[in-house]
Amino acid sequence: MTYAEMKRLLDMTPDAADKLELVMDFGAHMPPPPDAAVCHDIAGCASWAAICRDGDHFYGAADSALVRGIVAILTAMVDGKTPDQIREMNLREKFASLHLQLGTGRLGGVNSMISFLENL
Repeated sequence: MTYAEMKRLLDMTPDAADKLELVMDFGAHMPPPPDAAVCHDIAGCASWAAICRDGDHFYGAADSALVRGIVAILTAMVDGKTPDQIREMNLREKFASLHLQLGTGRLGGVNSMISFLENL
């Protein structure tokens, strides 16, 4: 699923709890990283999470359904983009525009993932 499709679905969902269910669904349908992908564990997440890269394609994994969904959103945002293109994006603003009600611990993990992507 593309980021635009994810954003459209989230924008059409007014209820905060329903939005989080959608996020978990995004994670449940995230494709696994291919064998050639290089994966990096993300420090600072409340649970284990990894972002993987194979060329300009991004994948991820996590041991929590909600975190897996967050990884799915962030990797969809940057999929197909070069590191220079990613640095030109405002990932924090794009993620904030989804209006997800996440706790402080989850937001710390989001910031760690974004920092990783911005520093490729």
